[in-house]
Amino acid sequence: MNDQRKKQTCKGGRKPKIDPCIHRYVFRLNDKDNNKFLSLFEASGMDNKAQFITSLLFSKEIRTVKIDKGTVDFYMRLTSFYAQFRAVGVNYNQVVKLLYTHFTEKKAATFLYHLEKNTAELAVLCRGIIELTEEFNSRSLKK
Repeated sequence: MNDQRKKQTCKGGRKPKIDPCIHRYVFRLNDKDNNKFLSLFEASGMDNKAQFITSLLFSKEIRTVKIDKGTVDFYMRLTSFYAQFRAVGVNYNQVVKLLYTHFTEKKAATFLYHLEKNTAELAVLCRGIIELTEEFNSRSLKK
């Protein structure tokens, strides 16, 4: 009697589906059609071929995601460049502090003058990079 209670209360396993898929259909493809099917399946980004086929049959929306390697590469390089640019800003502040602590006022001002000239060149370079990025966005990403 104890065993029957345990079986009734401790029912293990997966819960049964409300509407299980029990109907099965089989079809065959030649090599050409199979390659086309596989390319469509890969472009859809779905994980399950059965879901892909049913979405095609019943005209459900299929999303295709195309990843442009050039765009991804550009984004990664731009991100790393931005990190380097921030590091230059941090180093700039450290250099200015060190100049005033280790050199006389006149010598520090001379070094700061050279540093400001290089900073102006860096700002021009940064503007050019921003323009290139905006041009790339308008040409490549807005398609």
